[in-house]
Amino acid sequence: MRIFVSAGEPSGDLHGSNLIRELRARRGDIECVGFGGPKMAAAGCQLLFELTQLAVMGILPVFANLFRFVKLLRLADRYLRDHRPDAVVMIDYPGFHWWLARRAKARGIPVFYYGTPQMWGWAPWRVRKMRRLVDHVLCKLPFEPAWYAERGCQATYVGHPYFDELTSRSLDAEFIAEQSRRPERLLLVLPGSRTQEVRHNLGDLLRAASRVQAAVPAIRVAIASYNDAQAAMAREVVAEQRSDAEVLVGRTPELMRVAACCLACSGSVSLELLYFRRPTVILYRVSRWVLIVQRCVRLMQVKYITLVNLLATNDIRATSGRVYDPDAEGAEAAPFPEYLTCQDKSAEMAAHVVHWLSDPLEYRRRVGQLEQIAARCAHPGASAAAAQYVLEALNASAPPEARRACA
Repeated sequence: MRIFVSAGEPSGDLHGSNLIRELRARRGDIECVGFGGPKMAAAGCQLLFELTQLAVMGILPVFANLFRFVKLLRLADRYLRDHRPDAVVMIDYPGFHWWLARRAKARGIPVFYYGTPQMWGWAPWRVRKMRRLVDHVLCKLPFEPAWYAERGCQATYVGHPYFDELTSRSLDAEFIAEQSRRPERLLLVLPGSRTQEVRHNLGDLLRAASRVQAAVPAIRVAIASYNDAQAAMAREVVAEQRSDAEVLVGRTPELMRVAACCLACSGSVSLELLYFRRPTVILYRVSRWVLIVQRCVRLMQVKYITLVNLLATNDIRATSGRVYDPDAEGAEAAPFPEYLTCQDKSAEMAAHVVHWLSDPLEYRRRVGQLEQIAARCAHPGASAAAAQYVLEALNASAPPEARRACA
C-alpha cells in the first residue's frame, strides 16, 4: 500500500511523522511518499520536496513563491499519475493543498484531510471546497464533526495530535529543578513561533510583563524564543525597553512547567498552556484595517480567537460582529482573556495577571477551569485514531480480494 502524505508547516511535519509511524506500525507494507519536512523523513517518508521550506503566511509571500508552488503541483500530479497511491493525506496548509486535492480527485484517488483549516472561524464558505474535493475530514476539535456534517462533509473526530507530542515529550528535569529553586515566581512571555508574530506582539507582551513586575513583588520574566534568530530580536526589544527579562531558546515546555502565569501570542501554544494548566492572557496584534474589515464583513465567525476558549464553550458562534471584550461582564467564562487588537493593551493584560498572582482563590479558580477542559480534550491518541480510520476506510472501499489480503 502506498500513501501520499503532504504537510507544509513545521507543526504539520510533526503530526505527519507521528501519523506515518502509526500507519507503518499497523501495516508493515505501507510506503509513504510526499511533501513534508525532516521529521516526516525520519519517520520513513520519501520526500519529493521539503515543503516546510515554504511555510509562508500572507498574500505577498505566497505570490513571491507562486512559481515554486506551480512546479511542486506539477511534480505531485506526475507522481499521482505514474504511481497512483492508494490515498492522499493532507495536513493543514490549505492554499496549496486545495490544488493538490483537485489533482488527486481528478485521478480518482481518495483524499483525507487531517488537521483541517479553521474554516468554522474564518471564511466558512471554503467548506464548499472541502465538500467537493475531500472524501474524509479528520477533525482535531470535538465541535468540528457536527459543523462539517451539517454542511455535507464526511467528518470524524480523532483528537488533537498536539497532545500526542506533549505526552511523549521528555523534559529536562535538571533545568526544571534549577528554575524551580529560584525564589521569584516566573512570568513567561511567549511571543509566537513565526517571525512576524514576534515582531508584532513582543513589544506589548513585554510592556505588560513590566507592569506586572511593578505591581507584584518577587516576579521575574523570561521570554521563550523559538530559535536563535528570534531570540536576537527579543534581546533587542528587551534592551529597548530596559527590561530585565531573560531570553531562552528551546526551553518552552520546561519554562511552562515552572511558570506561575503566562502572556502569549495567539496560536496552538494555547493547547500547550492548557496541558500545563497555566493561567494565561492572549494577545494578537493586527492592523486597524483588519479590525475594520472584520467588523464590516464579519470574517470572524466565532466568539474567540483562542482554541482553549472555544473548547470551554457550548456554542462557538459569534453573536455579533464585535470582538470579544475580556473586560466585559461575564467574560470570565473564557479561561484565557484574549485581545485581538490594533492598540496597546498592555495595561489591561497586566491587570489580569496581577489579579491572579495577588488572589490565590482566583488563581485556583482559573486553574480549575483549565482542569475541566483538559479532562475532556487534552488526551493523546489522535495519531493512532487517524491511522486506524485511514486504513479502515481504504479497506472498506477496496475490492473483496484486496480486503482479504489485508485481513
